[in-house]
Amino acid sequence: MGRIVALDVLRGVAILGTLGTNIWIFTDPAGPSGFFAGGGTAETALTALSNGKFLGLLSILFGIGLAVQHRSAVRRGTRWPGRYLWRSTLLLVEGALHYVLVFEFDVLMFYAMVSVVVAFLVGRPDRVVRRWLVAFGALHLAVVGLLTVVLMGAGDLGPPTATYPTDSWTAQVATRIELIGVFRAEGVLVLPLSTVLFLIGILLFRAGALEDSVRGRRLQHRLALAGLGVGLPLNALSAFAPGQWFLVDRYVCAPFVALGLLGAITALVHRMGEPGPIRTGLTSVGRTALSCYIAQNVLAAALCYGWGLDLTAAFGRFGAAYTVAVWLVIATFLLVAATWWTKRFRRGPVEWVWDLAYRAPGRRRVASTA
Repeated sequence: MGRIVALDVLRGVAILGTLGTNIWIFTDPAGPSGFFAGGGTAETALTALSNGKFLGLLSILFGIGLAVQHRSAVRRGTRWPGRYLWRSTLLLVEGALHYVLVFEFDVLMFYAMVSVVVAFLVGRPDRVVRRWLVAFGALHLAVVGLLTVVLMGAGDLGPPTATYPTDSWTAQVATRIELIGVFRAEGVLVLPLSTVLFLIGILLFRAGALEDSVRGRRLQHRLALAGLGVGLPLNALSAFAPGQWFLVDRYVCAPFVALGLLGAITALVHRMGEPGPIRTGLTSVGRTALSCYIAQNVLAAALCYGWGLDLTAAFGRFGAAYTVAVWLVIATFLLVAATWWTKRFRRGPVEWVWDLAYRAPGRRRVASTA
């Protein structure tokens, strides 16, 4: 099976889109605590463009990727999940290193755990997958609903009081280790939701959502209409709702918009002719998704924090304009760098190291029997 062109473009959009949310954390002088304290109308409007939507899209695409790997394993006649569980283990280790050394809101650790569960469901019939989807969806809605009621009862909690060191990388590492329970608490919400989105990705792949066919185009249009025509207005309302509705905005409304993005972008890719520089760059970012995901967070930290260039101290007074400028600089760099890299190498640098680690057990077995 060759590469699915739309899948690479979608991954590229999702990677740069997640940066659109995370960049507000890096450019806030107070770090994560300042970001969660909220901002003005302009900042709220801009963060609403990306908050939760591209994370949801990335989760759906991860499920599609899992379905692609399962189909390839079936065609080769290899046992499933088999060595896929080793892939999940490597992803967990990679995510843990990324969390400790780079970014406190890493998602790779959660994806690794979810992938183990979904790996045992991907081979089941659609009706079974749907039942599990409904079960995890009900769990997710119950958790979000309960926490929202608690937040509404608590009233205005005020801005976070915890401080986050931005002048020392070692202090940041120590803080992530010390506050791992706080920073990883998002997993309570992400694990059920990610499972739902993984399973949706599997069902969409089987239904032909990425195909340039009659059934594919029909499904893409339905996704775009539902996600952007219905989900987007609801998400706009929740984005400007009181802070107690934050969980509903990010974890309920935004995923619907992610489905609309998947349908609209896929349809657009199939309608376009020869790829231009932007599409080529997005495709390259998608092909090196792990490398670009880590690189964008490393670059943002090095540019914005005090232990790096400390641009926030110099330009933070410009507010949203500064944040958007940093995002544009990093996004442009990744588009250009990924395009340059993929013209010369098959895999991104992180993907290359990851592939070596994935194949290592097989090489040791061959060596021991030689």
